[in-house]
Amino acid sequence: MKVGEIYRKKMAASVKDGIGKKSNAFVMNFQGVSSAQMDSLRKDLKRKKADVLVAKTSVSRIAFKTAEFESLAERLKGQTALVLSDADASEISKILVKFAKDREGVILCGGVLDGSILNTEQIKVLSDLPSRPALLAKFLGTLNAPMTRFAGALNAKTLDFVSILKQKSEKV
Repeated sequence: MKVGEIYRKKMAASVKDGIGKKSNAFVMNFQGVSSAQMDSLRKDLKRKKADVLVAKTSVSRIAFKTAEFESLAERLKGQTALVLSDADASEISKILVKFAKDREGVILCGGVLDGSILNTEQIKVLSDLPSRPALLAKFLGTLNAPMTRFAGALNAKTLDFVSILKQKSEKV
């Protein structure tokens, strides 16, 4: 076996394992992006606990096909970067969409979220969502609202009753 073949097989295996083990994966093609810009992207994503893996397109295609994501493999062209993470997918997609918007040679190809394939538009919609903690806070606020209103109504009635008693005591 040649060194190139061994490299491609190992790289394809690591890409396939990353896709299988992580809850989300995003794929982007990039061209004309400086190494400093890519380092900046890596640092931003590392803060959100995401890894960037740059692989040859042919290797990435093999990995996606063996992981049964053929439709995503067909979208790959040029230099390919794979972003793997178990972190909040909306936060990762926000970083990627902003990076692609700010640079002309970057194209989001798609992604995988909990085993489902995402297209570029779905990634953009995902990036518009609030983060997971914000959504949980909103949900808990919604659950808590009826109880808060009920307690407020009971408190208002108690205050009304006390006010009536005070007025009656002043008349006497």
